[in-house]
Amino acid sequence: MKNSNFLNELKEKRNLELIEISEEISKSYLIKSEKCKAAAKAVFDAGIYENAISEAYYSIYNVVTALFYKCGIKCENHSAAVILLKILFNQDKLHEIFLAFKKDRIDNQYYMPFSNSEPISKEQCSEKLKIAQNFCIELKTYMKSLTNEDITNIRNNFNNI
Repeated sequence: MKNSNFLNELKEKRNLELIEISEEISKSYLIKSEKCKAAAKAVFDAGIYENAISEAYYSIYNVVTALFYKCGIKCENHSAAVILLKILFNQDKLHEIFLAFKKDRIDNQYYMPFSNSEPISKEQCSEKLKIAQNFCIELKTYMKSLTNEDITNIRNNFNNI
């Protein structure tokens, strides 16, 4: 019920709505995701692990956004994107990963550790980057498997949330 109220508020503000399906915009977000993945690797290699986590999050977020545009959904809210991945697309495992990355991105971007230590170790960051990469591969595979009928059903379900 709480999620439903939240999503309905976003719909009223037109931050969440059905739009025309756009393969072109979807592909643009896939390209943006790849750029974020490259940026994550570059800052990881530079030893800036908290920024690598942020870029990895955006590689995930942009693939999710690509999925939405493939189905004709505009979503201008990160929390709603996390929710929709679960309730519209039934991607429970990917939802949990997305949710964890969203939290990690916020923690690493906005909060400082209590000591002078790094907020995340090289090993932890490396593992997170692999998880993000696998997430993107899995979601792209799912996107390719969607039929026109699947997309119609997803759009119909969108109207019922």
